[in-house]
Amino acid sequence: MAAGGAGERGSVAKEHRTVRRVTSILEAVARQRDGVRLGALAELLDAPKSSVFGLVKGLVADGYLREQDGAYRLGPAVSALLAPPVTALDAVRPRMQRLRAAFDETVMWCTRVGDSVVYTEVAESSQLIRYSAPLRTRRPLHPTSSGKCFLAYTPPAALRRYLAEHVAADDVERVRAELERVRRDGVAFNRGETLPDVSAAAAPVLVHGQPLGCLAVAGPTVRLGGRLDEVAALLPEVVGELATELAG
Repeated sequence: MAAGGAGERGSVAKEHRTVRRVTSILEAVARQRDGVRLGALAELLDAPKSSVFGLVKGLVADGYLREQDGAYRLGPAVSALLAPPVTALDAVRPRMQRLRAAFDETVMWCTRVGDSVVYTEVAESSQLIRYSAPLRTRRPLHPTSSGKCFLAYTPPAALRRYLAEHVAADDVERVRAELERVRRDGVAFNRGETLPDVSAAAAPVLVHGQPLGCLAVAGPTVRLGGRLDEVAALLPEVVGELATELAG
């Protein structure tokens, strides 16, 4: 028993088709305020309606979806069971406002979801030309600055798997070295790697040695590119205060 348990703990997580279908349904419904019909979900999943129907009805039964006028919407279980504690967001938002006030660029609270980053809170810049962060949408861990924060603390086996699947072979060592710098300095950068005209810096909020989330500051490269060192100087202080409060 002990040997089997150790093997399970050391294994690398892999995608499961049924789980992926369920999460895809929930994500699709979450993006549509007016709900999503069964046919649209079946088309999204490229699966028979009969298969999707069983999954949807199971989610309705457990309260994760509700059906209204032939369309499916998020159910009460999502906010009741899965929403983060209000106290955590209460601690995050003042720090976001502090960073926005310091640089007047867009600030995001970022969380890791599988092999993706999701922005769940945003404080947008007041400037006419600004980075507009897409909320509750999966974005790649690499090369986003927030994603690098999470990758820097990913266990070795899972990191090897991710790099093998998502980074060109001749670029893996450079990325590894960059992630080491993120762990050392506490700040990650994205200098136009995702979008040529957008630059960003992010720092992880470490609770018990692991990133609970991270704060990122992003804006047009023409304006923020020359200020990334300023952002990097303030970010560790802000996330350090936040980590202390959240750990408490």
